[in-house]
Amino acid sequence: MTSTTGGRTAATTVNGVGTSPARPDGTRKVRGEFAYSSDLWHEDMLWGATLRSPYPHARVTGVDIAAAVAVPGVYAVLTHDDVPGLNRYGLEHPDQPVLADDVVRYRGEPVAVVAADHPETAQRAVKLIDVTYDVLDPVTDAEEAVRGDVAAVHPGGNVVRHAAIRRGEQASQADVVVTGRYEVGMQDQAFLGPESGLAVPDGSGGVDLYVATQWLHVDQQQIVAALGVSPEQVRLTLAGVGGAFGGREDLSMQIHASLLALYTGNPVKMVYNREESFYGHVHRHPATMYYEHGATRDGRLVYVTARIYLDGGAYASSTGAVVGNAATLGVGPYDVPNVRIDCWGTYTNNPPCGAMRGFGAVQAAFGYESQMDKLAAACGLSPTEVRRRNAMCEGTVMPTGQTVDSAAPVAELLDRLDAMPLPSGPSRDAGVADLRSLPGGVSNTTHGEGVVRGVGYAVGIKNICFSEGFDDYSTARVRLAAVGGEPAVTVQTAAAEVGQGLVTILQQIVRTELGVDQVTILPAGTSIGSAGSTSASRQSYMTGGAVRAAALKVRGALLSHAATTLSRTAAELHLDGGKLASAADGVLADLVDVLGEAEFDETVEWRHRPTEALDPETGQGNAHVQYGFAAHRAVVDVDVELGLVKVVSLDCVQDVGKALNPQAVVGQIQGGSAQGLGLALMEEIRTDGGVIRNPSFTDYLIPTVLDMPPMNIEVLELADPHAPYGLRGVGEPPTISSTPAIVAAIRAATGKELLRVPVRPDHLI
Repeated sequence: MTSTTGGRTAATTVNGVGTSPARPDGTRKVRGEFAYSSDLWHEDMLWGATLRSPYPHARVTGVDIAAAVAVPGVYAVLTHDDVPGLNRYGLEHPDQPVLADDVVRYRGEPVAVVAADHPETAQRAVKLIDVTYDVLDPVTDAEEAVRGDVAAVHPGGNVVRHAAIRRGEQASQADVVVTGRYEVGMQDQAFLGPESGLAVPDGSGGVDLYVATQWLHVDQQQIVAALGVSPEQVRLTLAGVGGAFGGREDLSMQIHASLLALYTGNPVKMVYNREESFYGHVHRHPATMYYEHGATRDGRLVYVTARIYLDGGAYASSTGAVVGNAATLGVGPYDVPNVRIDCWGTYTNNPPCGAMRGFGAVQAAFGYESQMDKLAAACGLSPTEVRRRNAMCEGTVMPTGQTVDSAAPVAELLDRLDAMPLPSGPSRDAGVADLRSLPGGVSNTTHGEGVVRGVGYAVGIKNICFSEGFDDYSTARVRLAAVGGEPAVTVQTAAAEVGQGLVTILQQIVRTELGVDQVTILPAGTSIGSAGSTSASRQSYMTGGAVRAAALKVRGALLSHAATTLSRTAAELHLDGGKLASAADGVLADLVDVLGEAEFDETVEWRHRPTEALDPETGQGNAHVQYGFAAHRAVVDVDVELGLVKVVSLDCVQDVGKALNPQAVVGQIQGGSAQGLGLALMEEIRTDGGVIRNPSFTDYLIPTVLDMPPMNIEVLELADPHAPYGLRGVGEPPTISSTPAIVAAIRAATGKELLRVPVRPDHLI
């Protein structure tokens, strides 16, 4: 791990920033003792179930619930007529019905919900609800939807958002021109914990909801509108989350369980099965992209033009923001003087799409990195050299006109990748151990015939935190007091721990700023102000920043108190491992003795520096807070006779600004790379006429430990002076560059053009 932070971070303490303490939830998760939202239980609990549309597009002409209501053990059967407030919700736009009223717009849209005393009874009642439909033709092609060649999915038309980026000369000439049409399939977040939660009525018209989610306060806002109650009557507490990756930003069962609980007066639990989970959350936007890159003969970019179509499915979700990312990051981490990008997000009758790790940058990266490899070939350059010649750096002006004002080490990432040793080639004898190292070797499908090796590179760029003028903030409360004869700190936020290790990071920050080992993170909930979403690689930056700011206020108040007690000035005092000390006299007193009965309690609402909305005509503006960069080198073996691929190594170099928890950083890079590998080789929700054909982990394939190769990982720490401790968000960049690197390696091995991911065996033979 290379550090160039220049001493701009706080001093490291035991288990503080820069160390890798054990996660408080780690042992319980490994042992199977951790309570996830699907483990929730309550006396007198009912079970909720959902009736979903079998059609991707249809008019609802009648709903008969009589047979379902008559089933013994059924307490409620609710339709849109039973929604007391607004029968619409949505992450950015309230365009999605709580329960379908006149039209269903995707296969799996909720039509009715049931509460019963047993989950099987609830499912049996669901099957007895008689819904009549007038089936309509589905709209399934995003480009046709933009052009207006098909019917409107919503009354306002099929374009959720069009973002245009215009910079420099729009009629530029170049010596070398390469073009390409690229496609990215629909990827699922594939979290292991299905959607679940428990709603408990309070007996006075309100409800307490315990749920696995990514954004408690936005959930609360949407639930409140649907129930027609005040925010104080809907209280959310984060339950154990079994993975998220963007798929829990949108609502799933939250409103339904709350409706049923208030209607019946009983606690109601809802848990989706795996098939229902595929229908119950948004997915990564499928994309079709048209790119043209023009360059000088020596490979320096003159212009980039692109048209990007993102299929948002039936409802808006976060499509508008995804479009903004794909457009503003659409040329990649390169210095391009002339840019013309148009990106559309559309409504169709395909499954709704929204947030997933990488959030628009993943799709664009497959397009622009494929183009960079084409450009390298056309100019007679190596893939790394063409990237070096065009690499952005600190001071580069983005296509939006924003100047990159912190480290952008694109060339250094490539240099460090190149310096890593390549893996040795497989032995071609018949030894069992060697066969296992070949594509399909575990299944004994090859003895090495037709196996060729390729190496590929890719670099990605990702914005960190929310953008385009969004009021992005986080709230944190830090309380210091003596407990049981020891100084102890409690921290309260509404930030969702979804498996990324935020709880550990917040403890480390408090230990660094207050020098107190005993730090308790209270359960996240809506009893404190919003912390924003656990997405956009923002929580270490935002909630970490809020906790640090609150801890610093506590420290200031504590030192002022101690100065009076010790007859010193606050300026000469500092905290040192649970003690008060001065530079001149060393340790002066134990912190617990100075505290006595006093407590110090501070709440801070913390914001990053402001961003700007893009100009609607030119796409110009300081849209982003921070940029993160990662680069991958993939080595693959391909059996060109069978179309099988084995990723032999997947090396990564990433700048993280400051590794608050080095072990967690490496874990995030490994996990993000695994999801990128999945998109490159196997992960795709296949639809036919708007209907998902593979809603199971039998048919939707995700990488296993046998698919993941060894990874050499090098972490740079080039501090961002605008961020807490100089950190950069870590989780998303490795997902962005891993996919195009793997595909580039397959191209190098096979000579195939490979214009679509995931790459399937039939693409290779």
